Amino acid sequence: MPTESGSCSTARQAKQKRKSHSLSIRRTNSSEQERTGLPREMLEGQDSKLPSSVRSTLLELFGQIEREFENLYIENLELRREIDTLNERLAGEGQAIDGAELSKGQLKTKASHSTSQLSQKLKTTYKASTSKIVSSFKTTTSRAICQLVKEYIGHRDGIWDVSVARTQPIVLGTASADHTALLWSIETGKCLVKYAGHVGSVNSIKFHPSEQLALTASGDQTAHIWRYVVQLPTPQPVADTSQQISGEDEIECSDKDEPDIDGDVSSDCPTVRVPLTSLKSHQGVVIAADWLVGGKQVVTASWDRTANLYDVETSELVHSLTGHDQELTHCCTHPTQRLVVTSSRDTTFRLWDFRDPSIHSVNVFQGHTDTVTSAVFTVGDNVVSGSDDRTVKVWDLKNMRSPIATIRTDSAINRINVCVGQKIIALPHDNRQVRLFDMSGVRLARLPRSSRQGHRRMVCCSAWSEDHPICNLFTCGFDRQAIGWNINIPALLQEK
Repeated sequence: MPTESGSCSTARQAKQKRKSHSLSIRRTNSSEQERTGLPREMLEGQDSKLPSSVRSTLLELFGQIEREFENLYIENLELRREIDTLNERLAGEGQAIDGAELSKGQLKTKASHSTSQLSQKLKTTYKASTSKIVSSFKTTTSRAICQLVKEYIGHRDGIWDVSVARTQPIVLGTASADHTALLWSIETGKCLVKYAGHVGSVNSIKFHPSEQLALTASGDQTAHIWRYVVQLPTPQPVADTSQQISGEDEIECSDKDEPDIDGDVSSDCPTVRVPLTSLKSHQGVVIAADWLVGGKQVVTASWDRTANLYDVETSELVHSLTGHDQELTHCCTHPTQRLVVTSSRDTTFRLWDFRDPSIHSVNVFQGHTDTVTSAVFTVGDNVVSGSDDRTVKVWDLKNMRSPIATIRTDSAINRINVCVGQKIIALPHDNRQVRLFDMSGVRLARLPRSSRQGHRRMVCCSAWSEDHPICNLFTCGFDRQAIGWNINIPALLQEK
């Protein structure tokens, strides 16, 4: 039929045109590379105040951006030619299809529909390509600001809590479901002390503000206070793991991918088996414990829906704090005042004021729709709360009616921690991510995670250490490891 032969001829011409244009593009690209090679070498040879490593990283990034947009440009041209070819074919088929005439309106509708489909494909391709560029740039920038320094591997089960000593020597403490708490050398990653006095999961660990004492809470319904003596080993050079991955390696990891443990690394370190003090007034799992300012009293939070205040010297129960309707999940004390905040599965957290010995006031904060996993104090009169409802809220203690800032995330939030000096919040998530926000709710960074580094299962807790020169943020998870990070805070805040 004449119509079909004309259509085939048109398609053949379009194919030849596309092939010749593709060859033209390749020749153009090669000539462009030849032209851009000289300026790049000249640019690399010019004097600059930037460090050579930063300059090379920038040049590599801009080269990646140029290649991505070049590919996008070629795809754009191909799609536009397909649109033109389709329009020509529809115009030819409009004369006779199955011996019937197509009205002008029908032809316009069909052409418009096909064109809109290709247009949508073009938009999708553009968005995907530009998103890849931006994601790659953000990933590289995030790795430059947030670098993994050391992994602490030795527990036989998930790690619930991580804490940093507040006095010299500065050590890292971890509390695990394997019934032990371990103290680590931050610099070398070597286990220094093992505490094996509990008969249940160790759910939290906190260090005394001025002495070498540790406070642990356990599923055996007790909290223990025990003394440790450590001798720090000689630090070894820290390997730079930040250059071992690329943006394309930021992939999801299997829950089964956990660190290999060759033997019990804690078997060689001294073991403490008997506590100085055992606090036994709870009737359920003790999920958390903390020291009050001065270190003469401690507070514990339990699944029996109560929090208890103890005297450290006598081990006596001073107050039993009741009022929560469901199990408690966390407790935290103010660094400079006699204030305690408790979190609960009843979607609330409560502020307990012990500043006046004769009056023990309590304030209830309602603002979450699911379990409040933790609430912590910051500098001044603020409290930050995290919840399974995937939100974090910043509160002013002088105004409990509504939060002053709300952070919405894509996953449940576990035990948060705030860098008091810089007011940066670290959010550990169920989905293995750790994100950093400021107090106004602006996202600052996400800790790198790939098949080679980062947590492979739920991240349970985070802890800042503003005094340590190498690692200033620690995280732990149910993949049985804790990780020490170096966060370049000045660069982080400058980028914001």
